[in-house]
Amino acid sequence: MPAAISPIHREMAPQWLAAGSAVAALAALGACARSPAGRPPATVPEPPIATSRLAPPSGGKALAETALAWVGAPYRNGGSDPSGFDCSGFVQYVFAEQGMRLPRGVAEQLRTGRPVSATAVTAGDLVFFATVSAGVSHVGIAVGPDAFVHAPSSSGRVRVERLSAPYWARRFVAARRVVEGGIVTPR
Repeated sequence: MPAAISPIHREMAPQWLAAGSAVAALAALGACARSPAGRPPATVPEPPIATSRLAPPSGGKALAETALAWVGAPYRNGGSDPSGFDCSGFVQYVFAEQGMRLPRGVAEQLRTGRPVSATAVTAGDLVFFATVSAGVSHVGIAVGPDAFVHAPSSSGRVRVERLSAPYWARRFVAARRVVEGGIVTPR
């Protein structure tokens, strides 16, 4: 677990996963929807989607636990490693830590997996928002039915939010399930 995680986040992580509760806060996001200029970092290449690779046995729960372990990590526009994450870089990194590959950008991530209704969101699902324009511009990882972890530019740190918080509820666009029963869902 990263050293930057606070004792309260470490203590609360199992409760967020079990109950779907989270810290509620409003945020105004920057331009994390764009992929960084140039090449992606060597530590997380931009490969094609793995469509038949087995995911960890616990699937979405393992993804949620990994995402929660990074609460408190710094935000960096174009970032996709522990020195700083933007939203899609954070999602790509968490999936890579679980042995799964996702594309780098928000728009490309929106095309992975299969659609899920807002009422059916579970741990490990991707949740998408329109924060800076009419289209999808932000992504996070659900850690329960009403909670998600993301890298917002406004706070400068990876954090947990409620999907039902007014700011996020108004901006929710879609949810996608990438992991089904331990198998990565094809596009």
